[in-house]
Amino acid sequence: MTVRKWAETDRETLTRLLPEALVLLPIGATEQHGPYLPTGTDHLLAGEVTARAAERAATNLACELLITPTLPVGASDHHLPFGGTLSISPATLTTMLTEILSSIVACGGRRVLIVNGHGGNVGGCAAAAAAATNAAPELTVGHLDYWAAGGQDRSRWSVRESCTGPVPGHAGEFETAMIMAVRPELVPDRPIRADPPAIGSSTGGATIHATAAWLATDGYTDHPERATAALGHELLDELVAATESVIMELAQEGTNP
Repeated sequence: MTVRKWAETDRETLTRLLPEALVLLPIGATEQHGPYLPTGTDHLLAGEVTARAAERAATNLACELLITPTLPVGASDHHLPFGGTLSISPATLTTMLTEILSSIVACGGRRVLIVNGHGGNVGGCAAAAAAATNAAPELTVGHLDYWAAGGQDRSRWSVRESCTGPVPGHAGEFETAMIMAVRPELVPDRPIRADPPAIGSSTGGATIHATAAWLATDGYTDHPERATAALGHELLDELVAATESVIMELAQEGTNP
């Protein structure tokens, strides 16, 4: 079947297609990404992975794929001290997503996949999916953080595991390589960086959050200077293929007798 953009489709067509379609809802953020990456990194990558995975999946699906406009703002308060950041609170994020999901239901939609590109949105995406499906039992919502596509199947992580820094990190090797693959003109040369402190480290299984950690690293992780466009293209291919599998599974849910 085909991939359609919600914002470029008329209401009659949406009303006809939505009951059987899978809606793809990409969301990211507009926030500082260190000295070298654009502030729109998260929503650029979420939208790009979603669009490419949808085009691949559509060739093997019997249902339409509808892509909503990418939501460009998320819960980014922890980046406000560095400037260049637009943010909403986690509570506002959850409300916004819940109401968008409710709108999709009101229009006839029954299946949605949220494709998230920002770590600060993870909790809000999960909370909104739960709230919306509790309010509308006929609704099925998937929530995918694009960098984790493939889940526990480590065979799908071979390229990501080759990164020297954390995945996704923040404006480090992983994200820099990805932007170099999709928008190379937005990435300047990066000087060699001394090893920065870790952000979001784990103690006994608990992830530690602390403003001081962000300030100590100048708001970005690991080594963006190690990124290459070649790595970015390999990462993009791996992530798009894994996201395609998620789309295929959710699109086919409930279609078998």
